[in-house]
Parts: sequence; structure tokens; C-alpha cells
Amino acid sequence: MTKAFPSIARRLKSTGIKLLKMGTFLITRFIASWKRYFLGDTVNDVRPSPSPSFDVRPSLGGPVLTLGGGGPDVDDAIQWMINQVRGSSNSSTKVNVVVLRTNGNHDYNRLISAMKGVNSVETLLISNRKEANKAEIYEKVRNADVVFFAGGDQCQYIRNWKDTKLEAAVKSVYLKGGGVGGTSAGAMIQSDCVYDACASSEKGIETRDALEDPYRDITFTYNFFNWSNLKGTIVDTHFDRRERMGRIMTFIARQIKDGVSSSVLGIAVSESTAVLVDKNGLVKVMGRGAAYFVLGNHLPEVCEPRKPLTFSNYKIWKVRSGDTFNLRNRPTSGYYLRSVKRGRIDSNPY
Repeated sequence: MTKAFPSIARRLKSTGIKLLKMGTFLITRFIASWKRYFLGDTVNDVRPSPSPSFDVRPSLGGPVLTLGGGGPDVDDAIQWMINQVRGSSNSSTKVNVVVLRTNGNHDYNRLISAMKGVNSVETLLISNRKEANKAEIYEKVRNADVVFFAGGDQCQYIRNWKDTKLEAAVKSVYLKGGGVGGTSAGAMIQSDCVYDACASSEKGIETRDALEDPYRDITFTYNFFNWSNLKGTIVDTHFDRRERMGRIMTFIARQIKDGVSSSVLGIAVSESTAVLVDKNGLVKVMGRGAAYFVLGNHLPEVCEPRKPLTFSNYKIWKVRSGDTFNLRNRPTSGYYLRSVKRGRIDSNPY
């Protein structure tokens, strides 16, 4: 009988070790799963967390949009969006910000938490449709006052987020008078027509290839966010640096040729530059560069697969930093004309 005790003790010890290892494994899995959604610590001030109900939040001053051209962010543009949602730069109201991306880090947390009027900021890493449909993700985004899309890959954003609870949550922020911003791909996905880059290589389609064949590897996505002040638009970014005028001219021609719209306005934003859109559709350009508003309003002469584009008389407004453009009541002057003939722009379009 006494000889059995060491054997029992050994079995108990072995079982305990296995339970401890199992517990450690489950905790590790939980932490890993948590980090997939929330990168870095949420930054809050000392106030209690706001109620999730919309009807107890202060009235928001939007909806407003910011469209960043990529490269270094225009911090003042993000602060402008926050101030617009708060009601003014001197408002006592503080807002909750959510940053959305499919991969990357939480660098925006530190930047945005230091801005005036921010109560909290959180980065959510949402890399597939299953995550984009999670109820907890929906609630976090729905209860934000400002949403910001980091740069990335617009094809991944569309494939993983379109027609999900996440998309519905972002729309609810806009509809309650909040702010929605983004840079690079995060700005491009906000236009009415989105060049999705899903058919092209990782490098994407640039001006020369687009003008030579308006259909090769060029695809679009529709009915993503449908912001009221961006109806009939297509956004492009990294504009001056990558010389993308011919590219956006092609995108515009395709919409008209394919019967999507009889008139399309391209919004082209240079790097280190942002287009700010207030609730009345008035645009202000901010940053180091310019924005270009490119209008096509007639059928292209030639827009067919495997043939160079010919499209006459695009109207182009170059809007420099500090200047404005009205999306709802477009100007009837101040533009210059450029044409594409057999895949070549007739003169410098910038």
C-alpha cells in the first residue's frame, strides 16, 4: 500500500504540469487573438468612457471628410476634422477616434492622442471578412466620432470590408455627423467610383499603361461608402510625385464610356497634401502641394480595349494649399483644358 503513494504522487505532479501548460497555452492564444485586433494601448483621458448610445452623445458638427494624398500625413488636416466634429476648435467636447487598417502598426495612436479635443484613440487591425463582421468590432467603430483609414492596399480594404458590419459601422459614424478621413488607399476607397487595383500587379497601373490601353488590368468598385458630397467622383493619390494625370484621365473616360455616369470629377491629391470636405461640400486644400479637380463631361472619342485613349477637353482646376473648391456648386471658370490624343496628353497637364 505504501509503495503506491510515490506512483500516485508522480501522476498528480504530471497531471498538474499538463494543466499548467494547457492554461499557459490558452492564455497565450487569447493574448495573440487580442493583439490581432488592438495594436498598442488605447489612449484615454481621465473621464469615464462615453455611453455607447448615440442619443446621449453631444451633437456632432459633421459629417466631414479628409482625403490625404499619401506620404507624410498633414497633421493639421486630421486636427481640422476633429475640430469640425467637435463643433469648433474651442469646444469642450472631446471625441473618440478609431484608426482602421488591414496590417501595420499603431503609430497613429500616439499622434492623434496628442491632438486637441481627443478623448480616446484606438487602432483596429482587421485583416479578413470574418473579423470585419464581428459584433465587438462593429460596436467599437459605431461608437466612434471619427474614423481614419490608414494607407495600404485598396484592393484588400474592399475585399475584406465591403458589405460587412464594419462598412455599416463606418457609414453610421458619417450619418450621425462624425468625421471620416484617410490617406493614400484610405482616401481612394471613399470616392463614388474606386479604382480598386485588384486586377493589376502589386505595382499597380500607372499613366503610360493606362493611356495605351484603358481596359487592361483596370477594374473599379462601386457602392462602397457613397458619401453624399463625393457623388460622381473618383479619387487618386500620390499624384504629382507619380505623375498620375493620365491615369485619372483614363479612369474618368472609362466611367463615361461604360455608362456609369455622363460626367465624372476626378479628385487628385498630391503627397503631403490633404483635401478637406466640410458638411456643405466646400473643399479646402491643406499641406505642401496642390489638388487637381479633373472633369470629363462628354463621351471619349476613342476608349476601347487595346487602343490608345483619345479624349478631348478635360477641364482641370489646380487648387493650391489654402484655396477652395465647391463640390456642390462647381465653378464655371478658373480651369484649363487638356486633351489626350492617341494615348498622349497634348501639353503639360500640371
